[in-house]
Amino acid sequence: MNKIEKNRELITIYFHEVWNKGRMDLLDEIIAPGYINHSPSMPNPKPGPEGLKPIILDMRNGFPDLHYEIKDLVITEDKIVAKTIVSGTHVNDIWGIKPTGKKFEVDQINIEYIRDDKISEHWRITNELKMMKDLGVIN
Repeated sequence: MNKIEKNRELITIYFHEVWNKGRMDLLDEIIAPGYINHSPSMPNPKPGPEGLKPIILDMRNGFPDLHYEIKDLVITEDKIVAKTIVSGTHVNDIWGIKPTGKKFEVDQINIEYIRDDKISEHWRITNELKMMKDLGVIN
């Protein structure tokens, strides 16, 4: 399997197995120990898989039907750009927001840097304004 194919498999595991199915056990295999998560709406979490685990657990708790659909991929030997559609129903507290029972669906662009066959750095752009409107948090 060449580097591009490995990276395609890596991003598929990341979204389908970890985010969609909650396979937290895979994070230590696919996330580098020094992984940096650049999230525009929150302070950067602790490096490595340990910093990402609480984020995934919070999202999957707040939105138990959380789902990432990969719509497009650009894959190189050291980088993956994934356009996704993220959706879920808000049934539990998250980010201090009481459950609304409403569903959201937003576009997201993720840029994942790859080093030694693991995701080493993450950047994303999410349509958070639409998400908050979908959830009824703002008008």
